[in-house]
Amino acid sequence: MKASGKVLLAHGGGGRLSRELIRELFLKRFGNPILDVLDDAAVLPDSLPKGYRLAFTTDSYVVQPLFFPGGDIGKLAVSGTVNDLAMMGARPLYLSAGFIIEEGFPFKKLEQVVDSMARTAQEAGVQIVAGDTKVVNKGSADGLFINTAGVGLIPTGVKLGGALARPGDVVIVSGPVGDHGIAVMMQREGLQFSSELRSDCAPLNGLVEAILKASKEVHCLRDPTRGGLAAVLNEIASQSNVGIEAEEEAIPIREEVKAVCEFLGLDPLYVACEGRLVAVVTPQAAEPVLEAMRRHPYGREACIIGRVVDEHLGKVVMRTLIGSRRILDMPAGEQLPRIC
Repeated sequence: MKASGKVLLAHGGGGRLSRELIRELFLKRFGNPILDVLDDAAVLPDSLPKGYRLAFTTDSYVVQPLFFPGGDIGKLAVSGTVNDLAMMGARPLYLSAGFIIEEGFPFKKLEQVVDSMARTAQEAGVQIVAGDTKVVNKGSADGLFINTAGVGLIPTGVKLGGALARPGDVVIVSGPVGDHGIAVMMQREGLQFSSELRSDCAPLNGLVEAILKASKEVHCLRDPTRGGLAAVLNEIASQSNVGIEAEEEAIPIREEVKAVCEFLGLDPLYVACEGRLVAVVTPQAAEPVLEAMRRHPYGREACIIGRVVDEHLGKVVMRTLIGSRRILDMPAGEQLPRIC
C-alpha cells in the first residue's frame, strides 16, 4: 500500500489497493462491530430508547492548512459534527466519514489525520461506523477534504433551538473567542508572534451534558463556528425575534487574538471558534449552569456576556468599553476563508 509513500488514483478505484487502504488504514483505527462488517451501509441497533428522538447532521471540512496548533482537519471533522449534535442536546453516537484525497497525498499525513480522528472519536464516545474514500486527480482537492455525518439521541424533555430565546434570558459563552480562526491564520500565513496560541478545537458533548444536568432551563445552545460569536448572536436574535444586548467588556478574548486581529484589520467577534459554545438560559439557571461549565475542562473560562431583551427585535447591540452602543451586524462574508 505504501510502496510510493503517496496515495495513488488506484487507491480510489475499488480494487485491491482500495481494499488494502480500508483494512490497513481505516479499520485499524476506526474498527468496531458495526464498521467491521464492511457492507454497503451501517446497520444500527433496531430500536430507540423510549421517549428519545433522533438527531442527524452532516458537514464538510476543507481547512487550510490541514495541520495547525491545537488540531488538524481530522480532529476538526469529528469535533464539528459531534458539536452540531450536542448543540441540540443530543448524545452523539455514530459518525460516518468520507475522504476526498488528492492523488499524491502523503500516506504519513493521511495516517496522522486518521489517528487524530480516532483519538477525538474516543474522547467524544462515538463510533465511526461507515465511510467512503475517493481519490481525485492531482490539483483537484487541495490535499484532503473530509465529509462527516452524525447521529445522536435527544433525551426526553430536552428541547433546544435558536427560536427559543426569551426576554430576560442570560447569554453565556464557554471561553475566549477567536482562538481557532487566528491560530489557523497565523499558521497559514507564517505569522510569527511571541505567542503559543492554539485552536480551541474540541468535542463539546461532555460540556453540554454537564450544562443540561445542572439545569433544565436551558433554551438554546450554539457553537460559534463560521461568522464567530457575532453571527451566532444574530441568528438567535432573528430566529427568536428578540433583541440581544452584549457587554464588550465581558466578552473573553485573549490578548494574542486581539493583537493579531488589530494587525490584520479583523474583528475577533467575527472569527470562528471550534471548541466554544453559547448558552442562552433563564436567569434562575445562569449561576448553576455557569458553575457547571467552569468545573468542566472545556468551560473553565465561561462567563456571562449579555442578556436577551424585548427591544430592537432581531438585532444585537453591544455596549462598548467607552459606554457607547453599536450594532453587531450579521457578517456579510467570511473574514478568514477555509478555516473549518
